[in-house]
Amino acid sequence: MRNSKRRHKGTGRIRIVYAVFLVLYSLFTLLDAFVIPRNIVKILRGESKVISRKYKPLVTDTSYDDGNIRLQIRTERLHDTTVYIADVQLSDASLLKTGLAGDSFGRNLAEVTSSIAKRNDAIFAINGDYYGFREKGYVMRGGYLYRQTSNTRYPYGEDLVIWEDGSFEIVNEASATAQELADRGAQEIFSFGPALVNQGEVQVFAGEEVERAQITNPRTAIGILEPLHYLMVVSDGRTRESRGLSLYQLAELMQSEGCETAYNLDGGGSSTIWFNDKVLNKPTTYGDVIAERTISDILYVGY
Repeated sequence: MRNSKRRHKGTGRIRIVYAVFLVLYSLFTLLDAFVIPRNIVKILRGESKVISRKYKPLVTDTSYDDGNIRLQIRTERLHDTTVYIADVQLSDASLLKTGLAGDSFGRNLAEVTSSIAKRNDAIFAINGDYYGFREKGYVMRGGYLYRQTSNTRYPYGEDLVIWEDGSFEIVNEASATAQELADRGAQEIFSFGPALVNQGEVQVFAGEEVERAQITNPRTAIGILEPLHYLMVVSDGRTRESRGLSLYQLAELMQSEGCETAYNLDGGGSSTIWFNDKVLNKPTTYGDVIAERTISDILYVGY
């Protein structure tokens, strides 16, 4: 009888130790995936093209013009949602830039859009593709190839490539390696997706959605109208004032504005538009709390 009780106690202790081990292992896995910084590479910068402002900037709450960079931001109400639309014209492709959290590439490196923008002396910025949330998908920033591991799982295998001349192209990772794109002159590769507009035609259908997203969301997108003429769009969402947009509604908007190519960047709480030293939209990082979410990268305009 005593031996039976001892065996029972011993089995109970083993179960408790095993349960504790599982909890600790699960906790470590979550921390490793989402918190602990990994594979850090300091941002690699080449020689920047020196471009001088043509004249003293003319700046208002919704516009900027220095002869090389001309941008105009307007706010519209669409589908019960506040949408911020930035029309950006540049004199040179090098004025369209990207910035990384902590000036480094790596997993779980994160910083708010406004902080990255200020450190890079940005004039205007939106959030990027949050590459750090995924372990696969091509990542190129400023002409440097940081990640070559492909992700052919839709929509993440559908990338936006920005070439040296500032032109856009939608490229599926199954059709070209990252090194092949680099050899052809890619400057930036974003791997979120999906493509919204390609060759002037809407590429998504009603009801289509990215993984882990609601049907209506805060959204961020970038499109090209003509050479060196871009459209950058951010919508609010998940608030009483703004429902958010579906991918199809976003695609329709980009097409109606005249985009030949348009691409969906990270949305939800990441969606942020920054200009004139302030965040213009209402990021919904913490549900009802309006605050910026920390992200991996931004796309910005500046010298």
